[in-house]
Amino acid sequence: MSKSLKRVRAALEAAGLPIDIRDVGQARTAQEAADSVGCHLDQITKSIIFRAENSGDAVLFLTAGGNRVDADKASACAGEPLGKADATLIRAQTGFAIGGVAPIGHLNPIRAWLDPRLLEFDTVWAAAGTPRHVFPLNPAELPKIAFAQTSDFTS
Repeated sequence: MSKSLKRVRAALEAAGLPIDIRDVGQARTAQEAADSVGCHLDQITKSIIFRAENSGDAVLFLTAGGNRVDADKASACAGEPLGKADATLIRAQTGFAIGGVAPIGHLNPIRAWLDPRLLEFDTVWAAAGTPRHVFPLNPAELPKIAFAQTSDFTS
């Protein structure tokens, strides 16, 4: 088991949440992930990371699979302009590779926001630290375990 997957497992355990991590094969898109677990596209929690231009930190936007992050709205949430985060920043801040960024288990604290669309479901699915693994959870748990503020940042 990879270090990334172990961190997510430990974070779920520490939060008292069920541990149901599934290997879905390579899911390069939210639709592929949804198809692999048999859920609606918007039940996939995408972890979108930007670089905060003033602070240089990575910031995290957890959005429903079918939604897109609006750069202007996201910048307003962050309180500073946002730019593209490169793989090095993402790995340094979260400990995860692009395509497997989980909402929990980060190496370093990260400011995070949550798409309210995710809260409309009984269950959502999120990356479990690798591009091949996902886990289900009640979306009401996401703001608590990801330390995310619910906000409208999609277009």
